[in-house]
Amino acid sequence: MSNTTFDEIYAKIKEYDTIILHRHISPDPDAIGSQAGLGRSIKLAFPEKRVLYAGVDWGDLTWINKGDDIKDEDYKGALVITTDTADRPRVSDQRYDMGDFLIKMDHHPNVDPYGDLYYVNDQAPAASEIIADFLISQKMPITAEVALPIYAGIVGDTGRFMYPETTAHTFEIAAMLAKTGIDLTQIARNISDVTFKQAKLQSSVLDYMTVDKSGAAYAVLTQADLKKMGVTTEEASVTVSTPGRIKDILTWSVIVELEDGTYRVHYRSKGPVINGLAAKHNGGGHALASGAKAKDEAEIKQIFAELIDVTNKYKEEHE
Repeated sequence: MSNTTFDEIYAKIKEYDTIILHRHISPDPDAIGSQAGLGRSIKLAFPEKRVLYAGVDWGDLTWINKGDDIKDEDYKGALVITTDTADRPRVSDQRYDMGDFLIKMDHHPNVDPYGDLYYVNDQAPAASEIIADFLISQKMPITAEVALPIYAGIVGDTGRFMYPETTAHTFEIAAMLAKTGIDLTQIARNISDVTFKQAKLQSSVLDYMTVDKSGAAYAVLTQADLKKMGVTTEEASVTVSTPGRIKDILTWSVIVELEDGTYRVHYRSKGPVINGLAAKHNGGGHALASGAKAKDEAEIKQIFAELIDVTNKYKEEHE
């Protein structure tokens, strides 16, 4: 199976009466934005079709979109499309394979080429940009209702157009979406706003941080830390970008303990490629932003040692 075309995906969308859209667990604006943008445009283009949004843990992103109560029988004879989801274990709602046909649309490295068809562009800064390109290519509706989630997804995954994957084409798409009349300021505020408790946790993560002379750093947030501040595991994700504002930090991991005692590992980098490190620990992602898992403190120490090593090698190559 090879990378498919937008025309083939559009033909499948026309073919099915029920379309169920999935995205990844622990969703960010790009996951929900790409899912919602595609679904809303399909519904406008084909009002007679049933378009359903699958997934749990919508968290504080319900301003972008909300999910549907989907029954097992809804998958019978349905087309299922996943957006922004690199591998099968990360699909939110594992019923994604109960439909009649499965399509993957994503921008992560294609380490798990699942689905009957897939479209993957790992050079795109956001899955939402891919969805915009798809809608434009097929002349599908892009109203303000469609543009809002897509723009939110692009802003979220480009770090407000700061990350190196951002291109001139990204700005062209953003400008096109802006012309629909969406409130750019409100979208930016919705993405950046945090609760007072989250703001305190962002400050505290620096107290927990260990910084190596190489410029590699890590911090562990335990369940006890989160409960003390009244913050959920999902809300703790706001801390991931915080160390990046420190000039002397080049790579970092924010590691959050889950309720079962294992850990969710967030890797970030200002230059060294870190998705290979994530792959060693049941994870993956982009070159400068990846996620993984750790089973215990011993694995966390191993992760930090690997982070120091890749950071030192990068500095040696760039001195």
